[in-house]
Amino acid sequence: MYVVLYSFELKPNQEENFINGWKGLTALIYKHEGSLGSRLHKKKPLEFMAYAQWPSKDKFENSGDNLPEKANEYRDLMRSSCNKIEVVSKSEVVEDLLADKLYD
Repeated sequence: MYVVLYSFELKPNQEENFINGWKGLTALIYKHEGSLGSRLHKKKPLEFMAYAQWPSKDKFENSGDNLPEKANEYRDLMRSSCNKIEVVSKSEVVEDLLADKLYD
């Protein structure tokens, strides 16, 4: 598995637009490019981070050509909502101990 970590600095009063754009674009990347989805985290007001998971580095690096035109609308919405978008890190997953439910 391969992970890409992003950092976002939002413009004031743009949180709803940003989240809508992020959700729409993430859903299209999952559906059309074969990602494993993404998680969005709020660090503090106007600062968010997200990490996207991919089955492999190769799958990530060869993505982008299969997105429908709607992806540009979501991408533009995200960009217009942010002062800064940065790829912080890209890395291979060595071990994965995340769970989707509490230990019983």
